[in-house]
Amino acid sequence: MLPPLLYLEDDQRLGAITRDLLALSWDVTWVASLADAKVALTDGVFSVCVFDRLLADGDATELITWMRARHDATPVLMLTALGQVRDRVSGLDSGSNDYLVKPFDFEELDARLRALTRDYTGAGQGIEIGSWVFYPDRATLESPYTGRIQLTEKEARLLAVLAKEPHRVFSREQLLGAVFDHGDSLSTVDTYVHYVRRKGDRDLIQTVRGAGYQLGTPA
Repeated sequence: MLPPLLYLEDDQRLGAITRDLLALSWDVTWVASLADAKVALTDGVFSVCVFDRLLADGDATELITWMRARHDATPVLMLTALGQVRDRVSGLDSGSNDYLVKPFDFEELDARLRALTRDYTGAGQGIEIGSWVFYPDRATLESPYTGRIQLTEKEARLLAVLAKEPHRVFSREQLLGAVFDHGDSLSTVDTYVHYVRRKGDRDLIQTVRGAGYQLGTPA
């Protein structure tokens, strides 16, 4: 399963070429406007984003600012023809994690994306959730009371998505798309939240009424 990437580019020729190259390593969703990017980010969860800067409906720095205000910490690489120092500074100040100027070498783009997502899910190390510790690569929880608890693959994937961005509230639709199989219903998300809570602690996952779920802070 390839990691999901959101690609924002309104040049159809360049967009098609870059999408096809990115698709060798990523599950690419390609959109051509800031408005469509907001819809994609609202409905889905991505490992990384690649944004052209100047689009017909605005500047992608506005989109990144909007993302950060929503506590969306998804890494963003800005890919643009604007290469002056002041352009790079304003792009990075908006919340972009990296900035690559067109024309670019695809091998460099791919390397930068790998660097942005390296260890991003906390693989290989424990993630503290209150007094608990979650190990995504082992699919285990360490309880402060009873020791190690084994999770299923989907239980671990659900908790990993929440743990990547602990301050972000994920809708059930976002979690469904990020963790579960095509054709599963929204109730599947609720079922697996229940499973994780039952195996561990109810406060591992917090319900945000009318919005979805967020990583909790169990004692």
